Amino acid sequence: MVADFHAQAIAHLQGARLVGVATRNSERARAFAQKHGVPFATASLAELLARPEVNVVCITTSSGAHLEPALAAIRAGKHVVIEKPIEITTERVDQILEAARRAQVWVVPIFQGRFGDGARTVKAAIAAGRLGRLVLASAYVKWHRSAQYYTGTRGALDVDGGGVVMNQAIHGLDLLQWFAGMPEEVFAWTTRRVYAHIEAEDTASVALKFPDGALGAIEASTALWPGWQRRLEICGATGSIALEDDRISRWEFKDAQPGDEAIRAAKDQAVLGTGASAPNAISFVGHQRQMQDLVDALRDGRPPALDGQEGRKAVALVRAIYASAGRGAPVRIS
Repeated sequence: MVADFHAQAIAHLQGARLVGVATRNSERARAFAQKHGVPFATASLAELLARPEVNVVCITTSSGAHLEPALAAIRAGKHVVIEKPIEITTERVDQILEAARRAQVWVVPIFQGRFGDGARTVKAAIAAGRLGRLVLASAYVKWHRSAQYYTGTRGALDVDGGGVVMNQAIHGLDLLQWFAGMPEEVFAWTTRRVYAHIEAEDTASVALKFPDGALGAIEASTALWPGWQRRLEICGATGSIALEDDRISRWEFKDAQPGDEAIRAAKDQAVLGTGASAPNAISFVGHQRQMQDLVDALRDGRPPALDGQEGRKAVALVRAIYASAGRGAPVRIS
């Protein structure tokens, strides 16, 4: 499914095209290639990496199977785009990042939420100091996934690395730390509230403490119905913002500025879609915007807007949440 989103995004890029696909089943590789008009399909990753026209490789395997193909691509001198998360532990992430540093190639983790117009507007307001002293910063990912979703390896710790926190809420976690900075301490609880047959959690609640003393919370679940839009709330002494998916639903400041009313009145803020009730309901537009940034960065000789070190932060936050839930105690994030 996610490979389809990548292929659709690449088809709309300026300055890049999809030239090959590799997956272990040659029949599926050919079917995917035919569907997306790709000239080359193979069951051998090595064959794909040997092709000189390949500059960037998208890794769309299961979360816990990103390391091996990413390392192979990096060693072949290719830049890599890796679907979130980069990997399921910081140790495995660091192997990828160190290999990329040595090979002087880019690792770009997919966190397409940062490329939404609403998210970028929020980030600019925070950077401009419009919220004043940060008070509370929270993320709420109250989604629905059916029992059928959790079949096969979904929810298996060695494949997915976790449940709702690692695989669904991680986009909200990435945006939260992008807006407010990394928390320095977390206290978490996780549970299997409905889907008792999976290894990982379907529900989590987390208390956050930020380095400057601000507090926050994360609530996440895939076990409820019908599923609401992801909501981030960033509240400060002189202003507060709520972002629902990529739509700004609250934009309130002690001191008004020109343009505030236009931001509150904006209607076309849902181009990225929502995964609240179904994983395939998102749009490829966010992927397209992030991949276009990479293509432009390679052309211009600049770093991409979001690199592997930035993507590592979300994994570090997720692992701290799991460590706290496992210990039943607060965990500090170094």
